Amino acid sequence: MEQWYSWGLAVIRWIQQIESPLLTGLMKGITFLGSEYAYLALIPFVYWCIDEQKGLRLGITFVLSAWLNGALKEWLHQPRPYELDPAVGLAREDSFGIPSGHAQLTLTFWGIAGPWIHRRWGVVLVVGLSLLVGFTRLYLGVHFPTDVVAGWLVGLGVLAVYYLGYSTIESYLKNIPPRFLLLLAALLAFCMNALNPKDVSFGGVFFGMCLGVLLVSPSLGFRASEGPEGKPAIRTTRALRYGLGIVGVLLLYAGLKPLLPPEGAAWYQAGRFVRYGLIGLWVSGGAPWLFKRVKLA
Repeated sequence: MEQWYSWGLAVIRWIQQIESPLLTGLMKGITFLGSEYAYLALIPFVYWCIDEQKGLRLGITFVLSAWLNGALKEWLHQPRPYELDPAVGLAREDSFGIPSGHAQLTLTFWGIAGPWIHRRWGVVLVVGLSLLVGFTRLYLGVHFPTDVVAGWLVGLGVLAVYYLGYSTIESYLKNIPPRFLLLLAALLAFCMNALNPKDVSFGGVFFGMCLGVLLVSPSLGFRASEGPEGKPAIRTTRALRYGLGIVGVLLLYAGLKPLLPPEGAAWYQAGRFVRYGLIGLWVSGGAPWLFKRVKLA
């Protein structure tokens, strides 16, 4: 492993020969596009404003991919480059290194969403953003090249499961009564938390989304493409939906945090699960319910 680390540090030092304050700021901006937070803001946009079915598929797959990334980091326990050579650290992260979450999640998101664009730049987003975000992780010294490649490989594995198995899984689940689906979702969320107890946020989001889809959505008849009275939703309506919905997400994310046990407290993870679960429930059920009430859907 030491040889791989030495080689990886050499690659990072070579890339950082072009380092400048302006370029570093640009790289940090680009790398944010590959973060969980960026995509967890884009997924509600797809669900509320484009297509609720596509948004659900994208959201569930992305959340499971993000959970898998966090679990692999914890299981493999590999260092970051700046832990071996502090001089290369132009940014810092609070998790282990391999696989790169930014590389994996960028490929996961755009590998699903890119083909929906039906234009050449959809392919550019899949390939170009994946390569660019991966490069920023090397430039900033937060990942070894092997971390980035591992992230791409795991992302490709997630996409393979999605394209080869999602339709089959979806058709099978349609034959299961909602109450049993809810139990299945709860069991899967429990397993996610048990296998990675240091971060229960993705188990919470997953379970919350499933609650909204199974308990709230069936009675709403929400369609992202439709406005009031079943008419096609205009751009203004979609923009108002997104603005209202994201305010709700931010209120749950930031407003609940001070009210729940702080990090390090005995019930911290339970509070974190509840907070993220409510965010997932808001995205899939609460916000669409509100859109119906205020005549935005």
